[in-house]
Amino acid sequence: MAIACPDCGTLLGIPPLPRRSTAFCVRCRATLEFTSGRSINAALACSLATLLLLIPVNRLPLLEVNLWRVQSELVIATGFGELAARGWVLLGGLATLFVVVLPFARFGLLTLVLGAVRIGRRPDWLGAAFRWAMWLDRWAMMDVFLVAVAVGYYYLTTIEHLSMTIEPGGECLAAAGIMSMLSRAALDRRTVWRAIAGESDRNRDGRTMGCRTCGLIQPQSREGAPCPRCAAPVLVRKRDSVAWTAALLAAAFILFFPANILPMNGSDLLRTRESYTNFGYVAQLWSLGLWPLAVLTFWTSILTPAIMIGALGWCVLSVWRRSSRRLILKTAAFRIVAESGRWSMTGPLSIAFFVPLLDFGPLGSETVSWGATAFVSMGVLLMAASLTFDPRLMWDGAHDHRGTCGKRPGATSDARRVTRWFY
Repeated sequence: MAIACPDCGTLLGIPPLPRRSTAFCVRCRATLEFTSGRSINAALACSLATLLLLIPVNRLPLLEVNLWRVQSELVIATGFGELAARGWVLLGGLATLFVVVLPFARFGLLTLVLGAVRIGRRPDWLGAAFRWAMWLDRWAMMDVFLVAVAVGYYYLTTIEHLSMTIEPGGECLAAAGIMSMLSRAALDRRTVWRAIAGESDRNRDGRTMGCRTCGLIQPQSREGAPCPRCAAPVLVRKRDSVAWTAALLAAAFILFFPANILPMNGSDLLRTRESYTNFGYVAQLWSLGLWPLAVLTFWTSILTPAIMIGALGWCVLSVWRRSSRRLILKTAAFRIVAESGRWSMTGPLSIAFFVPLLDFGPLGSETVSWGATAFVSMGVLLMAASLTFDPRLMWDGAHDHRGTCGKRPGATSDARRVTRWFY
């Protein structure tokens, strides 16, 4: 059976894999299938558990804090709404979308698809539902929010005279975050796609192309038509991919500076007024002896966006210059960026967690500052840039430039092989 590598476009044949096996693309080294620790039953159980846990997570209090006998608690469903009511519509709206709305949509669709596959039913909408469940994977941030809450919680332990109690909603949040990560780890996407509709047989006649969503091989004459398996529009290459990515990347680069220079949040507790930038927050955590949190915050809030901007910019330049150098490294860098970009939202979601929580009336409160808006906007733009970029263009450009799929003319043996079918 044949599929197309989503990262370089090579047409490949993969035989049924035994357990604890991994299939790599021979051209770009992308992982095409990974059977170790994967199970549809386990993924279904974890997805269903996450979906059920989302109800108490959003309806029950997460934490209760007490400052000089003045109590405050956070319920996600109302806490994010308070941010919007205070004028921080973008932060409150995106937090609601990433933590409340999209996790329900993601795990509802995933549970529905895996349940249908498990009982052997194949309705027409199954492929489209699984495609949307996979697309929502990076935007449904229950696991990211769990890390953000953990960072915020340990930061709050450093405030004098403040006591905290973890409520049932917080316990359900920990369970939901862990279950969501386990569902991602246990899901065997290739097996699910095969169960929805089989792969294409090898066909050496005529021009073919592969769906970048599900990998199904089909005639190039179907370009622009919906994929028969996942219903996504099938394109030889994403249209205007480089232009869109460059524009989004330029906007994110501009926002990178106010996101790290302007204060992210301000504190007015017990007549002590302070404001914190990303660097200031990292320095404070380090000075308080919370160096693991300081390293985590520095990595997710400062280093990750910078690496994303640099890596995506490198890939865009590679297409523009038709460079054939280090294509495997560039493709690997793009995969890391596409996977890790969601974790840059840890900082804004941490602020969205403790700002509604720390509201003690006359004793003071926490406030959002403009740096948080700039940061969350930058994060969304970077994630969107990773979605619009088509890494296959790097390999196309190198092929056109060198004439041998990114290899120098003198090294044609492997280059000829990677343009054929593999079994």
